Amino acid sequence: MRGFCQTRRVEINGAPADPDDLAALALSNIGHFTSMRVDDGRVRGLDLHMRRLVRDCRVVFDADLDPDRVLAYTRRAAAGRTGAFVVRITVFDPAIGLANPQARATPHILVTTRAAGAMPMPPLSVRPVVYRRDVPYVKHLGLFGQLRQRRAALLAGFDDALFVEPDGRVCEGGTWNVGFVVDDRVVWPDAPCLRGVTADLLKHLHPSTEEPVRIDEVGAVQAAFATNTAIGVRPIRRIGDHDLPVDHPLVARLGKEYRALTGEKL
Repeated sequence: MRGFCQTRRVEINGAPADPDDLAALALSNIGHFTSMRVDDGRVRGLDLHMRRLVRDCRVVFDADLDPDRVLAYTRRAAAGRTGAFVVRITVFDPAIGLANPQARATPHILVTTRAAGAMPMPPLSVRPVVYRRDVPYVKHLGLFGQLRQRRAALLAGFDDALFVEPDGRVCEGGTWNVGFVVDDRVVWPDAPCLRGVTADLLKHLHPSTEEPVRIDEVGAVQAAFATNTAIGVRPIRRIGDHDLPVDHPLVARLGKEYRALTGEKL
């Protein structure tokens, strides 16, 4: 634990993390989070990240969350870091565990930081799998299923997994939203998924629609891309057995427009 805390900033409620509090996350894993990419001290969609934390806190804990308090702790943990990095804000209560999940929650704020990769990132190959996250519209801590599917995809020679409903509708990626280019327009799958902040920002940048996209139709799309706060817009080069072009001008334009967003000062 000591070595981990020395390699990255780890704070709970504005103070160095206590190992006993962190152990609660490993033992019960009840909570929710958001991750934000910081570029030169600014965050794209900062207000959307705060709104999601407030909303999910009501869903997970039936408790109110003060976004100003969250921002204060986040700024403290990020102080002194420069360039590009990712801040993860986790909301949990170390007093709630397997024996008392019904207890009244007092939200604690865990803030961690890590380095961010350069954008744009290389294209992805993804393996379609029938899978739906538990409570898909909440960014919760239950990552076992997602990581299990990602691990299986990597072992099979892909970069990640693409989740598909039992009826064949495409949902989302392991930790990202997926978009398609169909008839030179942007289409987001209409299926149960976590609506990401980056996808919301892109919807404001470029006209788009939400429509069902079936996995047996992806061979006919013009292009596909993955998107989240850490990767921005990342082309998808292969879905299962279908190779896709990675140089579609609309995907390139989305990536360029997203990277050009200055964001809000953290």
